[in-house]
Amino acid sequence: MSRVEDQSSECQRNLTCNSNLSDLQSSHTGENPFVKYLEGDKYFSQRHHVIQNQTVHTPRKTFSCSECEQVFSRKASLIRHKRVHTGEKPFKCSFCDKCFSHRTSLIVHQRIHTGEKPFRCSECDKCFPYKSSLTCHQRTHTGEKPFRCSECGKCFSQRNALIQHHRIHTQEKPFSCSDCEQVFSYKESLIAHQRTHTGGEAI
Repeated sequence: MSRVEDQSSECQRNLTCNSNLSDLQSSHTGENPFVKYLEGDKYFSQRHHVIQNQTVHTPRKTFSCSECEQVFSRKASLIRHKRVHTGEKPFKCSFCDKCFSHRTSLIVHQRIHTGEKPFRCSECDKCFPYKSSLTCHQRTHTGEKPFRCSECGKCFSQRNALIQHHRIHTQEKPFSCSDCEQVFSYKESLIAHQRTHTGGEAI
């Protein structure tokens, strides 16, 4: 594109084309030469704003799931979604033969085998295999505790810590001993108890 230098009476700028000068002058005068004609009576001072607005309101082709009627804007998204209903898992791990519905799930899983840790903490340079693990770790630096107990108001930096704490209020005991059927609120308590059956050896 050839470079055209124009001068506006309000300010001087180097512009790439004469149409830009028009848009610039409109911004000074308040003149709105471009009209949105798809719906309503909105006026725009910049040509690209008209195009953006038309894109928003232009109907897009949609793809519906025949099982649950969920709608997607891309056919590829529908194909991935359908695996929820079919149970198809076309992506196989080359290390352990475990299969996954989505390629991204396979990539994340393979870090168990490769030891890859692509997510680095900017504070201490510690690395993590998963972004969620990095997010949790960063709270040790920021002190953020976004998970709040609805019963007592105590806050926690990790969701799992909140879930475990909540059992104090609910008395839930989801961990059961397979030898004597005694139940516990925490897995650690179950492991400690099971040593009474194994003679002190960890299971």
